[in-house]
Amino acid sequence: MLLPMATIDDQSTAIVQADSATKLGDDSRGAVIVTGSHGGRYAAYLTLRMHPRAVIHNDAGIGKDEAGIAVLEMAQALGVAAATASNQSCRIGDAADMMARGTISRANDRATLLGVASGMACKQAASLLALAKPSAQGPEPCQEVRRVVEDPAWKRRIVLIDSASLVLPQDMGQIVVAASHGALIGGSPRLALQVDAFAAVFNDAGVGVDQAGIGRLAALDTRGIAALTVASQSARIGDALSTYEDGTISHANGRAVALGARVGDPLRSCLVGWASRP
Repeated sequence: MLLPMATIDDQSTAIVQADSATKLGDDSRGAVIVTGSHGGRYAAYLTLRMHPRAVIHNDAGIGKDEAGIAVLEMAQALGVAAATASNQSCRIGDAADMMARGTISRANDRATLLGVASGMACKQAASLLALAKPSAQGPEPCQEVRRVVEDPAWKRRIVLIDSASLVLPQDMGQIVVAASHGALIGGSPRLALQVDAFAAVFNDAGVGVDQAGIGRLAALDTRGIAALTVASQSARIGDALSTYEDGTISHANGRAVALGARVGDPLRSCLVGWASRP
């Protein structure tokens, strides 16, 4: 049985839809995985470790160092067909929307050989990718994806996580820098962040259609959590260290603005100031 937020369309080959790559179950193995997750390194690792027939991720606006489509090269190296859907055509974090109105932005060579091309409907691409064969190769384990930055003079820690799914209960009241996209998973405000942090940071994933890439900000404002996004062109999506060191603030919710956040400022200087606040 698939975990919540994943569904199967069982034709000759299963096509698994998952709003997040963190919500895949064993039934994803050997299937075509269509996920609302960005195509960055960590999200790609999560889908490719399932030994899928093929994968389609959201391109998250492609972004700095083309981090949003890293899955294409990673999959190609493992013999897996892969494509990305344009964030301007469908909401990131919403697999059903990808299948309903998404269009393909990029495809690796293995997907191209099966007929997948830029501009093609995501649903059509998924059907073509059902002809692919699963690879026996799995991805290399990801390096450390959680780091904690602290200083004796600070009142709170800055926690760097490559995915918002890695947040822990002890992160309550701290500053969480998640390199995930800033969209609501499946449109659910409940899933904006699993703990009541002091502040949270995400990548804006190029913002995209329906301004999906910044959807978490308003949801977290209702919980009194300061929330920011960094511009996808300033920091690599899926890379919390890049977010912290390179990121430029692109959007801020009301709570963050009240605490002094300003669009265009370096993220790091803002967070260090917040870490020192009483």
